[in-house]
Amino acid sequence: LGVPAYRLRFRVPLDLTTIERAYHEFRSLIYEAALEELEQAYWDGDIECDEALFGGRAHGKRGWGAANKVCVFGIYKRNGKVLTFPVANRQHATILPLIEAHTAIGSLYYTDDYHAYASLNERGGHIVVEKEKGIPKGRDHVNGIEGYWSYAKHWLYPYRGVPRQHFHLYLKEAEWRFNHRDEDLVPLLRSILERYL
Repeated sequence: LGVPAYRLRFRVPLDLTTIERAYHEFRSLIYEAALEELEQAYWDGDIECDEALFGGRAHGKRGWGAANKVCVFGIYKRNGKVLTFPVANRQHATILPLIEAHTAIGSLYYTDDYHAYASLNERGGHIVVEKEKGIPKGRDHVNGIEGYWSYAKHWLYPYRGVPRQHFHLYLKEAEWRFNHRDEDLVPLLRSILERYL
């Protein structure tokens, strides 16, 4: 676990195609297990929401207008777990239904000042974290979800890009690893294999 297929081929007596097929199966099953957990995920308390772009450097426009990037929306329960969703855009109509489906009314939401979050004060408390040169002003922050973005991008970096059609599998693997970061992943993966195979 944690070794990219192209490196693992030097450690085990299997060819790269076999290793890649096994890894794909593992990620598919982790994805299935994550979807089951997602159906039960309904959080309250302190919630951080944010969105991020995934994808390598490309020539041309940077930031939210950049081409060939995947937008991901995340919900983080403070001192707990994270949920991530590849989304078509970061508009209000796209992300608000995800917040409604997975967080309880009365939660305290921490977000940046992006306008799509403006109506969250109707669901509960809403603290807008203002930043100056990337640093939060005051004591309020969204460091939890931003820490997850750093974790996920760091985790995906050794792959030097993943197939776009399988990005959701890699993203859920990173989410699964983060949510079980204090546990031994080998028995967890074994239980997933036994449940779904």
